Amino acid sequence: MAKDKTAYVCSNCGQESPKWIGKCPACGRWNTFKEIKIAAETPRQTATAAAAQAGHALRTARTLQLSEIPNHDDPRISMNDDELNRVLGGGLVPGSIVLLGGEPGIGKSTLSLQTMLRLTGKRILYVSGEESAHQLKMRAERIAHQDSPNFMVLCENSLENIFDHIKEEKPDIVVIDSIQTIATEDVESSAGSVAQVRECASALLRFAKTSGIPVILIGHITKEGTIAGPKILEHIVDTVIIFEGDQHYNYRLLRSTKNRFGSTSELGIYEMQQNGLRQVSNPSELLLTERDEALSGIAISSAIEGVRPFLVETQALVSTAAYGTPQRIATGFDQRRLNMLLAVLEKRVGFKLMQKDVFLNIAGGLRVTDLAMDLSVIAAVLSSNVDTPIETGWCMAGEVGLSGEVRSVNRIEQRIAEAQKLGFKHIILPRFNLQGGQRDKYSIELHPVRKVEEALRLLFG
Repeated sequence: MAKDKTAYVCSNCGQESPKWIGKCPACGRWNTFKEIKIAAETPRQTATAAAAQAGHALRTARTLQLSEIPNHDDPRISMNDDELNRVLGGGLVPGSIVLLGGEPGIGKSTLSLQTMLRLTGKRILYVSGEESAHQLKMRAERIAHQDSPNFMVLCENSLENIFDHIKEEKPDIVVIDSIQTIATEDVESSAGSVAQVRECASALLRFAKTSGIPVILIGHITKEGTIAGPKILEHIVDTVIIFEGDQHYNYRLLRSTKNRFGSTSELGIYEMQQNGLRQVSNPSELLLTERDEALSGIAISSAIEGVRPFLVETQALVSTAAYGTPQRIATGFDQRRLNMLLAVLEKRVGFKLMQKDVFLNIAGGLRVTDLAMDLSVIAAVLSSNVDTPIETGWCMAGEVGLSGEVRSVNRIEQRIAEAQKLGFKHIILPRFNLQGGQRDKYSIELHPVRKVEEALRLLFG
């Protein structure tokens, strides 16, 4: 009888080693190697065989010339959710495997459950390894759905039993909630370990590719904000989607960090309600605070995430440092970029902020990475510093360089159109973006600038 083997696997990147190593040679992390037992092969059915049997037959591979491969777009399965379809790149690709991650309680299971319940004409197998069937029924009733005869629920943790039910039910889409609770008999370790997550994900990948049935995996997030399990899990899947948001706010953001079938810069916005998640088709109206009077330290920016433009409210508070060392705190914005913009404001414009505390916040709990936010950040900081509000009806978009110049930004027409649609009268933008542009087709007044001083002069006189 063959003896069991022991190996060491890095929990961060999946690197294997025959002995324990303090520092991983692949990713450079310390103390990440975990011991796993590799069971000897037995006559029983393995996860690979079960995946092949559930997929009916392994496809025979042969070498192809590049010219022999047919050129056609991948067919998509519409999820009846515009936000999710946008992030996926147009819909779910048959035979793909999607990883949906997020913090506990953020709404991963709610999003997947309500999306699957609204699909018509597709047979769904929802595998739950964490919740009972009664709990799923209660959640389904809470999101006010209509009973779907094609929605099948399976509460199971064994991968081999899951493949048996897949072979019996013949679903069109499989949802696994969550991958950290599934275990295979091929690995002698508890569910959620590095070896179990890797083997189960690999078996599900083989099943998806051989059968053409898409698989959606729900994954946990560690306290560092990364998906739990080995890093190889993110390499195995075709698409990685992160569901994020502050639990103190009702807004949830759906971002794609990896997508083999679409762009990774798309953004989906939802609002958490009592009966589930609601799609936010016009986020600008929700991200702008309704107020009756003008307040200092507030500037509106026309930002773009992916292909979607929306207006964002930037809030700043500048006050005298009470404890000697000034604080620089940013919420929803890169703090290092905030420090750079403050240095530009002090060096190029002449405002002394060395002994001032600066607090920056993006309204609505949104995290924005668009460089066109630079101009609104500087305007909001200066508005709070001099305690002078910016007049209503003004918005701006522009990247600020180290010499104080306002650099051009992309998709300026969409930014202008979004500001005009929401009733803004003036927009400040880089002068280079208007070279050769048609200024007469907009009802909003355009103010091109080259330097930060010109923009501040327009706002504060």
